[in-house]
Amino acid sequence: MDLSTLRAQIDKIDSQILELFSERMDVCRQVGEFKKANNLPVMQGNREKEVIDRIRNNAPDGLEDGAAVLFQNIMDISKSIQNIGMIDSSAPINYKDFSPEKAEKIACQGTDGAYSAAACKKLFGGKPVEFYRNFEDVFAAVESGAVDFGILPLENSTIGSISETYELMAKHDFYINSLIRVEITHCLAAKKGTKLSEVKKVYSKGEALSQCSKFLKEGDFELCEYANTALSAELVMESSEPIACICSESCAEMHGLDVLSSKIADAYPNFTRFICFSKNLTVNPDSDIVSVLLTLPHVKGSLNRLLTKFSVNGLNLTKIESKSIAGSDFEVMFFLDFVGNCSDPKVRALLEDLNREMSSFRLLGNFREIR
Repeated sequence: MDLSTLRAQIDKIDSQILELFSERMDVCRQVGEFKKANNLPVMQGNREKEVIDRIRNNAPDGLEDGAAVLFQNIMDISKSIQNIGMIDSSAPINYKDFSPEKAEKIACQGTDGAYSAAACKKLFGGKPVEFYRNFEDVFAAVESGAVDFGILPLENSTIGSISETYELMAKHDFYINSLIRVEITHCLAAKKGTKLSEVKKVYSKGEALSQCSKFLKEGDFELCEYANTALSAELVMESSEPIACICSESCAEMHGLDVLSSKIADAYPNFTRFICFSKNLTVNPDSDIVSVLLTLPHVKGSLNRLLTKFSVNGLNLTKIESKSIAGSDFEVMFFLDFVGNCSDPKVRALLEDLNREMSSFRLLGNFREIR
């Protein structure tokens, strides 16, 4: 028997599988309609475990795991179809619109001239900003109601995610209302009259130092981590020593510093995304990023099953960020972003599914990126 004959047999079997799959999904839709009519949950008792155990017991030797994975996927697809069918798409959604023009109190970390302040200006225009010493103070100000919105850096296109922000996101209650992209153009700045050859120490926020690692290594500088770029500029301005800082050129100009070297980052273009967050969940018609935080059951195949939910619903998963859970035995939490709007029944069905099946789940927001 030649290869073409064997492939023809496979094609024939595949057609039969597809026909049976279609038949099974049709019955699943009917089951979903029955559950909806009788106000029954999608998941009922140990039905899923019973099916998988039966499949394992009836599978040929050596195919037990493969058969279990196949039917687990089929059941996950079935549940996704039932979830969508049980969503009442005509039900009103009680979300507020995100209206930055109505903001009264805005908070960010650092001081005027920092990149966070530039993000505030890009989103809120010339509205006054309250500056806080550290990231957690900004979260606390939002949670207490002292300010309407907070802005903090989330990720950079050169060095990746800002770990401190993610750690605080897991600890605090908030919703992301917008994502703001700011171009980062680092320079090396010092007090007027300072020569590059005189500089031995360079101050800046840790992420800025990392983004300029090649330049700094070539200069053989002593690196000194500081609160942020703008506060580093203030430090240099007030110092009597020939030190320098990494900041934006506009920040250097604001503090009367000389730019000793421009565009010193390792890569260009270099962008940082900032989150704008508040106590209120806001969803506008043009919101196209859904962000969630969840932990998975600590069982085999749980990540694969999670990804299947997005595929079945036709939703594009754009980011998976994993972070260790402090005080746990190397357990992790996942930050996920996907394309969608909460008015879409498929998105609503997926969110309900995740809320029901994950070990823990939070909707972090539905928003759009300001470029």
